[in-house]
Amino acid sequence: MNILVTGGAGFIGSHLVRKLLSMGHDVLVVDDLRGGLRTNVPEGAGFVCLDINSPMLLDVMDRGRFQAVVHLAAQTRVDVSIKDPYGDTRDNVMGTVNVLECARKTGVQRVVFASSAAVYGDPPETDLPLSEDYRLSPLSFYGLSKATIESYLRLYHKWYGLEYVVLRFANVYGERAEVGGEGGVVNVFAKRAACDLDITVYGDGSQSRDYIYVGDIANGIVCALTTEQADEVYHLSTGREASLLDVLAELRRASGKELTPNFARTRSGDIYRSVLSNEKARRLLGWEPYMKLKDGIILTYQYAAGQGGR
Repeated sequence: MNILVTGGAGFIGSHLVRKLLSMGHDVLVVDDLRGGLRTNVPEGAGFVCLDINSPMLLDVMDRGRFQAVVHLAAQTRVDVSIKDPYGDTRDNVMGTVNVLECARKTGVQRVVFASSAAVYGDPPETDLPLSEDYRLSPLSFYGLSKATIESYLRLYHKWYGLEYVVLRFANVYGERAEVGGEGGVVNVFAKRAACDLDITVYGDGSQSRDYIYVGDIANGIVCALTTEQADEVYHLSTGREASLLDVLAELRRASGKELTPNFARTRSGDIYRSVLSNEKARRLLGWEPYMKLKDGIILTYQYAAGQGGR
């Protein structure tokens, strides 16, 4: 298959591109390198340094004649979206509409879109784990942008027949992550532990997330590219919660260090618990996560230590 990956020089994209190449697919990465690194793009993949808002994207996609697009390029920080909602909308919503326009004009069959648990906002704990049909109520412009794009995808399918698969990711961690992005606490802690820097926990550490390893995300995207169950929304998650204190405990085992955290006041807007059901993805995509949290944290810490905490 001939596949375009936007954001392929970033965290998730770099893992996905390696996976696709190993399966024999042809891959072109489009990335403006604001959040990615050229060195993240493996040998064997094509690369174009380009903002997804650029009108030149149409020429790139017209020449490539791609069968599928995996759309990962995005502004991924909730705090940045609050400070600059216009920039968030430009990068996420308008950039995606440009990708979709280019896709429909060049005969792309399917778009796989990286969405987020941020579309749900802060639902009552009694409603957890959430299923894909749970009501959307984003609290940030980042979450709103993801929910808006999902609506665009449904309408592009209705009016133009463009197939789509929406994948709402839980909190992704692993090697080559950009610290500061959504769900980055495992990577932040791992890098600070590798550099022997203080670790700050906001709140009492009991707040929990559904942490999923980046390799499992890459496998899920591959399933979405080929599934016959398209034009659907799926969660890529573990369906299990782990607290910040659980993450620290696994990091202690991985690093052999004491890692006594500093506790600070809970930040305004922080969600206390988050967990997504992955039953639909297991049933219809034939996908399931394989990496245990303890093993994924070992890999993440070893990578951070090898990079000098960078």
